Amino acid sequence: MKKLFAVPTENGKLCEHFGHCEKFAIVETENDKIIGSKLIEPPVHQPGVYPKFLADMGVKTIIAGGMGQKAQDLFAQNCIEVCMGVNFDDPAKLVQQYLESSLKTGENLCNHEHDNKEHNCSH
Repeated sequence: MKKLFAVPTENGKLCEHFGHCEKFAIVETENDKIIGSKLIEPPVHQPGVYPKFLADMGVKTIIAGGMGQKAQDLFAQNCIEVCMGVNFDDPAKLVQQYLESSLKTGENLCNHEHDNKEHNCSH
């Protein structure tokens, strides 16, 4: 089964807050193996734009350092799983860790979010 992941990046690595990313790494998997990836320019950042943009592309999971509660809710409304509190690394490595159920999540790294809870990310 194919599945698309999105990882917000800055300088080629996961960035702290998805809304401040330079590009999204879109990583395509099939049967729990990475089969391709590409970097795409995001649209202008406005509330609600990124969740719809990524949902329209077919993304099912976003791996991020952090994001505000409203963004989390919008991703949930677009049926996109959110993995937060992830350490900075190469997007393909993070997706591989997800596929191996070894992706470490934790505190929301979004510095304007006040509700830092532990988040579990499994598939």
